[in-house]
Amino acid sequence: MKNNLLWIPALFIFLTACGPKESDKQEIESIDTAEKLGANHIQLNSVEEARDFYSWSSDRVPMVSAHRGGPYPGFPENAIETFANVLEYTPAIIELDVAMTKDGILVLMHDDKLDRTTTGKGLVSDATYAEIQELFLKDQEGNVTEFKVPTLEEALVWSKGKALLTVDIKKSVPYEKIVEAVGETQSEAYAALITYSFAAAKKLHNMAPELMLSVTIRNLEEIERLEDTGIPWDRVIAFTGLSERPQEFNKALHEKGVFAILGVLGNLDKSAEARGDELYASFVQKGADILATDRPIEAAAAIKTLAPSKSSKSKYFN
Repeated sequence: MKNNLLWIPALFIFLTACGPKESDKQEIESIDTAEKLGANHIQLNSVEEARDFYSWSSDRVPMVSAHRGGPYPGFPENAIETFANVLEYTPAIIELDVAMTKDGILVLMHDDKLDRTTTGKGLVSDATYAEIQELFLKDQEGNVTEFKVPTLEEALVWSKGKALLTVDIKKSVPYEKIVEAVGETQSEAYAALITYSFAAAKKLHNMAPELMLSVTIRNLEEIERLEDTGIPWDRVIAFTGLSERPQEFNKALHEKGVFAILGVLGNLDKSAEARGDELYASFVQKGADILATDRPIEAAAAIKTLAPSKSSKSKYFN
């Protein structure tokens, strides 16, 4: 029994060393402690398992991707506490945004400015990490919460054994720093990088060929353009845009072994809220595999019954 417990001190030392500040890491650990046993977690042990997870099969488990982490009242966007809240209800992919401070620290932030989502003012790029850590996050109603702005490093460490991430890289952030953060935290299995052009996808693939990429592919022509990049299909998750795509197009992606992420955030989310959440199920029935949504809890509940009773992907869900 003593030998089995030897890993605990080593793990504690590793986790507490991974953030810019000791207090920040303690906050993340408190979130972990507070999460329920048997929560909706995804466990991957290698990049090979990540490729298998994202390899389309007819028995795949439809999922939600929580846009900006899935903010709800009291839970601000791009906060680890918000990610954990979503996992209380459903397994999820967490989409997050990364910006860079004046002193080169990667933090989770969607806007160029601090004003909307924090108690601060001005550009993220004009503030140091220490200055940002004096701020508190605000939820979507503008209510100030007790939560702080997390770093990308903290989010990567938190994600392992819990949720998959898709990382939206702001224009001011060098790709090299993102790839470095993923490597240093050994979170390659959990972090897929979002790209908005085939050139960007090719650049990232050349830098980190082992990583999964979310690539915008909206029609048959763009399927051909992806093939011209030389990026293997088993490194690709296809974001198919913010409008529902024909079943034939989704089928063409599936024939490549690729998951289709439909962006329902915006108009399609609003339609589901107005007409009924069963609309989410219709998107999945027509071939969408992952719904990127601002309403991950509601969307997940609507598509839950569409999961097969037995799936080759079940081994990855806790």
